[in-house]
Amino acid sequence: MSEMLSQDEIDALLRGTSDNTPTPEVEDKEEHLDSMESDALGEIGNISFGNSATALSTLLQQKVEITTPVVSEVRIESLRERYPTPHVALRVGYTEGIKGENVLVLTREDAAIISDLMLGGTGENVDPESLDEIRLSAVQEAMNQMMGAAATSLSTVFSKKIDISPPLVEVFDATKNQTIIDRLELWETMVLIEFNLKVGTLIDSTIVQIAPIQFGKQLVDELMKATGEAQAAPEPVKPQQKAETPKPQQQAQPAPQPDKQKSMPEVAVSQAEFMPLQSPASQEVAPANLGLLYDVPLNVTVELGRTKKSVREVLELSQGSIIELDKLAGEPVDIYVNQQRIARGEVVVIEENFGVRVTEIIQPHERIGIV
Repeated sequence: MSEMLSQDEIDALLRGTSDNTPTPEVEDKEEHLDSMESDALGEIGNISFGNSATALSTLLQQKVEITTPVVSEVRIESLRERYPTPHVALRVGYTEGIKGENVLVLTREDAAIISDLMLGGTGENVDPESLDEIRLSAVQEAMNQMMGAAATSLSTVFSKKIDISPPLVEVFDATKNQTIIDRLELWETMVLIEFNLKVGTLIDSTIVQIAPIQFGKQLVDELMKATGEAQAAPEPVKPQQKAETPKPQQQAQPAPQPDKQKSMPEVAVSQAEFMPLQSPASQEVAPANLGLLYDVPLNVTVELGRTKKSVREVLELSQGSIIELDKLAGEPVDIYVNQQRIARGEVVVIEENFGVRVTEIIQPHERIGIV
């Protein structure tokens, strides 16, 4: 008599499995980056943030270095553990060319230094607690210029126009529900790109770019598409040129020699005579009809200051951009008449209008060469 099967064995046979057969794992439906996609994202970040470093260096008047990025994946739980203390976050949306958004995260200390430099300070001994609305706006403008330069680089790489929306800035507190945190909750898996940021001797820290994994894959697809189109583009066929029969070299004809027998015509030479010089003081000026010019209108212009910008910097100007001039606050302004500088003065306010009080008349000999 054979041994009877237990109830557990009967149930296993009915299910078509046994206790020794491993239970099939549930398929992970979440998207992940493979090694090729991670390398591609690192290269995209390296190219785009290279231009961002140049833009930030121009704004801050400091040497800015951004190192090669490190790409990884992260979830919101790990992100909360990573940022137990408040940081500054800026959300940037891509509106043209590619669709999506990403978040830049930097420490409050770095944000305070950047804002102080943007507002004309030295960036030294800055209190992170001083990040008020005005200083956050300065950081926002700096990051706007950085991401604008990055978008310009992507436009070149992807061969299409890339545009961004103005960034939104707030203090990033992972322990609280805030606007940017709520947005990150919608991203199941995120791409985390870390850069080492150096600003002169003031900042040596890490700036982090966070984006949904779908947006990261979109960037990789655009890069592959642009690379594929560049490789598939056929080289222009040059028209075949008929072989030209080399012409026999002609012997150089000797230059005609002047006739030595002909004599040169005689020219009378005399000493140059000049009128005697007179000092300007000895010349009498008779403004007999000067009164006829009294009613001639002249354009009077007051110049606050000047600066030089490249074409790229001018095209990157947007609403809210700050243009630094070559004069310090409180310096006298220049007064021009028909584009000729004649005086200096100080700005005053008369009721609700601006005015200029003349403080110095420029001598005529100082005006030469001034435009």
